[in-house]
Order: sequence, then structure tokens, then C-alpha cells
Amino acid sequence: MRLVIALGGNAMTGADGSARPEDQRQAVEAAAEPIAQLVTAGHELLLTHGNGPQVGNLLVKNELAAAVVPPVPLDWCGAQTQATIGVLLLNALDRALAARQSTVRTATLVSRTLVDAADPGFTTPSKPIGRYLSAAEAEVLIAHGQYFEDRGERGWRRMVASPEPVACLDSPAAVALLAAGFVVVSSGGGGVPVIRTAAGTIAGVEAVIDKDLTAAVLAEQLEADVLIIATDVPHVVLGWGGDHPRPLGEVTVAELRQAARRGEFAGGSMGPKVEAVCRFTERTGRPAMITALADIAQAAAGTAGTRTRAA
Repeated sequence: MRLVIALGGNAMTGADGSARPEDQRQAVEAAAEPIAQLVTAGHELLLTHGNGPQVGNLLVKNELAAAVVPPVPLDWCGAQTQATIGVLLLNALDRALAARQSTVRTATLVSRTLVDAADPGFTTPSKPIGRYLSAAEAEVLIAHGQYFEDRGERGWRRMVASPEPVACLDSPAAVALLAAGFVVVSSGGGGVPVIRTAAGTIAGVEAVIDKDLTAAVLAEQLEADVLIIATDVPHVVLGWGGDHPRPLGEVTVAELRQAARRGEFAGGSMGPKVEAVCRFTERTGRPAMITALADIAQAAAGTAGTRTRAA
């Protein structure tokens, strides 16, 4: 099968969320093991991933050096983290595959995601990113064209647009690499956000695209058999945090959407994952799963995780 697997941030950092280089290496090496298991079982794999902690680190560097070196824009941050995490994944996968006597090759793409310049998210930046700053610290970055909001006693927070992904522009390259037998890493962090200008050219924009929603778009474009969103829990759960939580196994898109309308899923965590699997199954008729990283092989076989079906 052709599988698209979206790795959550827990696969890229230490257990406590730390993002030191050694933490990231160790976490990625652990993530490589179940992925290598699927590769050696004969599946075609494309991996995508989050980049929140890594972009956060770059933003801190921007802030600390803003009076000396001009801050780089968010699309540059996305490209830099795609390359860094991609190399970590390639090295870890190469080791895990070699340990299984596999000769399958790996490749990473620095890849762009098209968004609509007229997306309403651009008119009112609503996604907070980076750390809280004092008014004086924020003033330096505002002078460089960044948008900050006063969040009260905690300080100022950078706000950015979070538009909907329209298309993964570099999916043809991913298709070619998959056809040549590579395990491919692509569209990390939701993809480098770009728009098409009035002149028909491509230009980067200050935005953050949800990586799970991009994974659904990419899986559709690649005609993947299955989309798997790997996270830190084995199932989607109804009544999370209550007295009677109920893990979901196989479920219809309609049932998931109904639960979402009831407010079952947090907007910043499980909500986008649920929306992503619903979109993929609605558009393709094929299944999507949400499960723990360690269970992705079983999820691909249909024996673990929350699995969507059209009806």
C-alpha cells in the first residue's frame, strides 16, 4: 500500500517537549523503528511532520538578534526546519533500515504548500506563535513588519495567519521519488506557505499551515491508500478527561463530525487531526487513522487506532 504518515511533534522532541539537538536525535531514532517496520513489509511510505518546537527556537534567535541581524520570515523558518528535521529522519531511517538488511533509499523534499492570498485568515492573524515578549522586545520586531498582540500581564505574543492548504506544489517530485523506490519526507510543518501572485509567480508568505490538514491534501494528491496521523495517544477519545471516556475504533465521518460539533475535540490538538482524517475519507472514500506512533503498523493493518470510513 501507499501510506502517508503524519508524525506529531512528540516524534521530534524529548518526552518533556525539549528540543535540544540530542533530544531530537533520540526521539527521531525511536520514531524510525515502527516506520522501518512498515517499509520492510513492502509498503510505499511518505512521511510528513510537525515543526512547532523547531520554529519556536528559530523565532527566539530572531528575537535575540533582531537589533543586529534582520529576522527571517516564517516561510524561511519553515524551509530551514524541513531540511533539519528531514536530515534527522533520513539518518535515523537509514540506520533502522540497514539493521533490517533493507536497501530501500530515503529522500527529503523542501516543499511548498499553496494557500489562497484571499484566505480570510490573512485579514486577522489569529494563531499565536513563539514566546511572550515584553513591550520593548516586541517593538523591535514590530519595526521589522511583524504583527504582535498585547496579551495582558504575560506580555506580547506574535500573531500570524493560518490559512487553509490548497495544494502541495511539489507532490510530483514526491511521486517520482516514490516510484523510484524511495521513502520520502515531504511537506513538513504543513509545507512552506506560498501564494500565487497576480503575475503568476510563487511567493512566500508569513503564515503557519496546519500540518495535519496539509497531510490530508498531500495524501489525496498522491492517491494514497491510507492516511495515518501518528500522535501520542492510541485512539480518538470521546469524553476526554471525564468520568467515562470512550475510545473510538472504526467510525464513520458523519459520527466524527457530529462529535466535533459537540465540542469533543480541542481546537489546538485533536480537532485538526479529526478534521484531516474526515476530509481525506470524504474526498477519496479511503480510510484514515489516528493512533499512537508505536501502533502505526497495526493501524495500517486495520487492527489499531481510530479508523474512518465513509459510511
